[in-house]
Amino acid sequence: MPAFPVSRIRAQFPSLREGSAFFDGPGGTQTPECVAAAIRDALVAAVSQRGRNSHFARGADRIVNAARAAMGDFLHVSPEAVVFGRSATQLTFDFSAAIGELLDSGDEIALSRLDHDANVAPWLAVAEAKGLQVRWIDFDRTTGEISLDDAARAITPRTRLVAIAAASNLLGTTPDIAAIAGMAHEVGALVYVDAVAYAAHELIDLDRMGADFVVCSSYKFCGPHLGILGSRPETLQRLHTRKLRPSTEQVPERFELGTLPYELLAGVTATVEFLAGLVPADRSRRERLEASYRAMQHHEDALRDRLLTGLDAIPGVTRIGVPPAATPTVLFAIDGVPVDEACRVLGDREIIVGGGTFYAYEAARWADLGDGGIRAGISLYTTVDDIDRLLSGVRDLASRRP
Repeated sequence: MPAFPVSRIRAQFPSLREGSAFFDGPGGTQTPECVAAAIRDALVAAVSQRGRNSHFARGADRIVNAARAAMGDFLHVSPEAVVFGRSATQLTFDFSAAIGELLDSGDEIALSRLDHDANVAPWLAVAEAKGLQVRWIDFDRTTGEISLDDAARAITPRTRLVAIAAASNLLGTTPDIAAIAGMAHEVGALVYVDAVAYAAHELIDLDRMGADFVVCSSYKFCGPHLGILGSRPETLQRLHTRKLRPSTEQVPERFELGTLPYELLAGVTATVEFLAGLVPADRSRRERLEASYRAMQHHEDALRDRLLTGLDAIPGVTRIGVPPAATPTVLFAIDGVPVDEACRVLGDREIIVGGGTFYAYEAARWADLGDGGIRAGISLYTTVDDIDRLLSGVRDLASRRP
């Protein structure tokens, strides 16, 4: 495996030149210069409403088609099954309403307690409106793990939909989505996967996951603020949404309300190309993405091990959740030091972490997390020096506790 060129990669992120150790990737990654340039170029390019009657219209078409092709490679789906939206939250609200039209009173849906509320609240709203029964996929309060037994208890012959995250944005937990999807499909249920916290660390493959829908946000993997959903054309054909009367019924455009943000789509294409080029390879874009992600995972796993070993060696530091399979996202607390104070003190030292429960509303209630914890997320541009700076800052904070 080629060495991961973290120094070369970091040089492409202007914000990192300030010298901060940035650990808030789970809240949103930094953006490389090539993505910002693509957005700028699209904003000043000859584009108009899409069509074939002028080079302005054809320019807009090229941007949209290129973005669908790029995200098709990224999600391993047909470009005709890529839907763009303002955010993953907005897409999930839209698709929950459309999927809800296929469900009847008394049907059951299974939701994960570990998920961000963006993959819970939309389904609860549909359940209330349609008279659906909600069953919960619980997780181990100590480890943060979702077991297959937890899923099996929630999925019954009456289940018509399972909504679950591929990775927890709070604890990093990565459930066995393929096995859970298999249980769901055995009873004829659809599977909606939130991959927002997953896509920065694991390359998405809709078929391998066994999902019917997968949603992500490009600003979580070095791109612009945009939601993207992948499915299959035949699955999308089953769904309908509220739209303007003259607008097309064609898939996937029927789900994209109003004019698309062409500049952000250009940024998405540049993001996928950036990720595909992290390590040298002369293959298809999907194969280059696979090679990049393998190298990135090796880099991130080594840093995560260093962080966990260091945190476990500091008296007064408690890790919150120890899932056996997880992204490089770590939640912890320092005895006697409030979360907000810890984040502020670390921030004053240019060590950027997040604090709280991060919209994982059900998870925080289920595990009685109170104010939550300090979240440190490792990204592709994180270095050994960043890890050591964080550990030094946490060590100093822990030494001051009462």
